[in-house]
Amino acid sequence: MPFPFSPEELTAIRLSLRVALWATVLSLPAGIAVAWLLVRCRFPGRLLLDGLVHLPLVLPPVVTGYGLLLLFGRQGPLGRLLAEAGIVLAFNWTGAVLAAAVMAFPLLVGAVPRARVAPARRLAQAAAPRGAPPPLVFLTVTLPLMLPGILAGAVLCFAKALGEFGATITFVSNIPGRTQTLPSAIYSQTQVPGGDAAALRLTLVAAVIAILALLASEVLARRVRRRVEGADG
Repeated sequence: MPFPFSPEELTAIRLSLRVALWATVLSLPAGIAVAWLLVRCRFPGRLLLDGLVHLPLVLPPVVTGYGLLLLFGRQGPLGRLLAEAGIVLAFNWTGAVLAAAVMAFPLLVGAVPRARVAPARRLAQAAAPRGAPPPLVFLTVTLPLMLPGILAGAVLCFAKALGEFGATITFVSNIPGRTQTLPSAIYSQTQVPGGDAAALRLTLVAAVIAILALLASEVLARRVRRRVEGADG
């Protein structure tokens, strides 16, 4: 029985997992900070920041990808600076990470549990008079309360990054072995005669990975939630 995946398909699967993982890891610190800032603080420009964060959800992905190309392409203002430092994003897998992170970032930010903000604020206020420094309060009080939402947001970010297509193909193209991710490979197979079987195989792989990620997230989130609620009690 022949192996079900060709070397090109395996490369696309591995690259997609690599891109989605790095997009999630790089988005987490900024996502947590922005989410807490939007939920907790009131400041001039808050609505503008909220709108900018969620802009990729309403813009066509091709527009987002073209914007990234203008900014981070070799002739773009940021792309030239990065190229001088030896970092090339356009038409490279690192650019796919950036495109996936930008498209998935709003889902990560939106997953922070707003219901936990009030308890976190009360506990933080109670800890402050006892002399606990703000960073310690955040790490020991705020962050544990946010963990279920962070886990959910991380999985949503990973799943979105895994399935990102429009912005990615516009920014880094569809180069086999270099920038061809799972969605791009599926698209390529649908454009050639006899490619339906390969497209179906890759579609099933994407669906299985997404389902496993969601199940893992739910299990972890329930365990964290039980521990947090037990600590609160």
